[in-house]
Amino acid sequence: MKKLYTLMMMAMMGLMAVSLTSCEDEQIAYTLEGTWRGNMYITSEWDGRYYNSTATEITFSKDPYYYSSGTGYWVDYYSGAPWDYVANHINWEVNNRTIYVHFVEEGTSLQIRDYRLNSNRFTGYIYDHGNEVEFELYNVSRPNYNSYRWGYDSWNGYYGWTRGEGNDSSKTVEKPRRFVREK
Repeated sequence: MKKLYTLMMMAMMGLMAVSLTSCEDEQIAYTLEGTWRGNMYITSEWDGRYYNSTATEITFSKDPYYYSSGTGYWVDYYSGAPWDYVANHINWEVNNRTIYVHFVEEGTSLQIRDYRLNSNRFTGYIYDHGNEVEFELYNVSRPNYNSYRWGYDSWNGYYGWTRGEGNDSSKTVEKPRRFVREK
C-alpha cells in the first residue's frame, strides 16, 4: 500500500511540474509579445567577405488560441554591405522556457536559451547549429490591452473584446487575419 501511495505521489508531482511549466511558458510569451530593437551581433558572409549587422528588429505577435506561440518578423540591418537589410517572417514558440524561432522565407530555425527577459529588456544567447550568438534588445512597443473592454459577447457566445469607451457593443472590431505577402 505504501508503494502505491508513493507511486501516486510521484505521478502527481510530475503532473504538477508539467502544468507549472506550461503556465511559465505562457507568461514568457506574454512578456515577449511586442517589438524589440537592439543588437544581435550577427555576421553574414557573402562573396568571401563578412558583414556585421548594425541593428535588429523583432516583432513577436502571440497567437490568440495557442498562448505560448505566434508569428512575427525579424529584420537584421546592415551598413556597408551590398544589401541594407535581411527580413524574414517568423513562427515562434516557447516550450520548457526555450524560445524556438523558425524563419519562414529561409526555412531555417534557431533556439533562444539562457536569456533574461522583462517588460523592457531582453538579453541572452541564440543557438544556431552549434553557433552561439549574444544579443541585447529593448522593447519599443507592445500591444495596449488597456484600451479594450473585456467581457462576454452574448451574440457570438464567447469571451471577447470591444474597442472604445462605454457599453456600446456596436463598436466591435473584426479579428485580424494572418497572411504572408510574397516578395
